Amino acid sequence: MPSLKDLKNRIGSVTNTRKITSAMKMVAAAKLRRAQDAAEAGRPYAERMNAVIAGLAASVGDSDSAPRLLAGTGKDDVHLLVVMTAERGLCGGFNSSIAKLARAKALELSNNGKTVKILTVGKKGREQLKRDFADHFVGHVDLSEVKRIGYADASGIARDVLARFDGGEFDVATIFYNRFQSVISQVPTEQQIIPAAYASAEDEGGDAALYDYEPSEEAILEDLLPRGVATQIFSALLENGASEQGARMSAMDNATRNAGDMIERLTIEYNRSRQAVITNELIEIISGAEAL
Repeated sequence: MPSLKDLKNRIGSVTNTRKITSAMKMVAAAKLRRAQDAAEAGRPYAERMNAVIAGLAASVGDSDSAPRLLAGTGKDDVHLLVVMTAERGLCGGFNSSIAKLARAKALELSNNGKTVKILTVGKKGREQLKRDFADHFVGHVDLSEVKRIGYADASGIARDVLARFDGGEFDVATIFYNRFQSVISQVPTEQQIIPAAYASAEDEGGDAALYDYEPSEEAILEDLLPRGVATQIFSALLENGASEQGARMSAMDNATRNAGDMIERLTIEYNRSRQAVITNELIEIISGAEAL
């Protein structure tokens, strides 16, 4: 049975931990507001960009003049998985859910005889995938020094991916991230970005408008498709940022509550132990007095 001093020290330790988790919760809440606003503001732009490219892609169809980013290499032997996670932990299952989805995809591709290459964005995803897929890593993007994600960060990742595609390093590229829904709900998402896969207005139940393009659809796509890849990556980074802060806020709230429950249990145990010690001391005093 722990001594009174041990119980008191443990109560003090858990109390200090609760102060830290409570502070982290408030910090995450403040960051979540900005990250959520950024993610929601970026969605209309990304959706409109996808709609424009989808319309152009539908016009080009499967013609021989279609850009490689749209038509692909004609093969799907080599797959590049871009796994986007956080640089820090203490955010519940946020990183694990993305790594789990990417791991399942990598195993599925490997079992089908495909070659898998992994580009990690964020330290935590790299750490979780390192044990099983260290030999498949081809690059890493460190965003630990970035305070607020900007389009320039996404453009850098997009340039790296596009350069690898132009160099013939892979046939299909897929990004993995968490899509933000609410503080307690983040959805692990898998999205193919190369070859470009865009849902047309007709596929989404809308009306497909007819446009005449100048210059040709192929020329416009040559310019828009790289921007479309960067936009998709930027949107994924924004969604990931909001999801990370939401998951961290929820995790720190649970940790604070658990610390409070533990303090209550330890306090009860401390009071009972203290009462037992006092009772024993009284019995010894009374017994000594009776002996005299």
